[in-house]
Amino acid sequence: MKDPDSPLAEKVSAAADNKGHRQRLRERFRKSGEEGLADYELLEFLLFSALPRRDTKPIAKSLLHRFGSFSAALAAPRARLKEIDGLSDVSVDALKAVHAAIARYHRAELNERQLLDSWSKVINYLQASMELCTVEQFRILFLDRKNGLIADEIQQTGTVDHTPVYPREVIRRALEHSATALILVHNHPSGDPTPSRADIQMTKKIIDVAAPLGIEVHDHVIIGLRSNVSLRGLQLI
Repeated sequence: MKDPDSPLAEKVSAAADNKGHRQRLRERFRKSGEEGLADYELLEFLLFSALPRRDTKPIAKSLLHRFGSFSAALAAPRARLKEIDGLSDVSVDALKAVHAAIARYHRAELNERQLLDSWSKVINYLQASMELCTVEQFRILFLDRKNGLIADEIQQTGTVDHTPVYPREVIRRALEHSATALILVHNHPSGDPTPSRADIQMTKKIIDVAAPLGIEVHDHVIIGLRSNVSLRGLQLI
């Protein structure tokens, strides 16, 4: 007769409990969708395939404790994710793929649209892509005459509080794309999207170089944590 308290029996019991827990979570998700799961449970769910034999609940709770929120956990740098006990390259890939899918979904919403008529979708895409970046990025949306999106490019990546921007390089890329309008974007890793004097001055320099070439700068958007600022909206340009 097998000893119910033996190490092997304990492992079998734990595996059965884990399998039952996963099945219950799947059934709840199928019935209620994402609203039926807490943040840590959804993170558990995302890790099921990458960690087929491991209890993912403590890992999910560690992710929320370390990074503070579901979205921050998905957006965290790979190196920091791998500091979490139990996360391997494969499981980090699973999380980063979800984050990439969210950004791509929002970007797809912009394709073949007049961006200025879909401003909320523009902002959703930029927030998903940039609000949790740990260094500054300077991004440009290149538009055609109908304000359709030609290209979306990250032009520069800097430090935690500075990104070098070269107005003539911005205009060179606009001419290469045959763009007639631009939306400038950068993020503030501090979370506060308040524009600095340098942000305003740099934007005005780009406008001054672009205007004689028939290229309009529609706006410069600064992305913060769950917030954003439009320089046009603030009447700073």
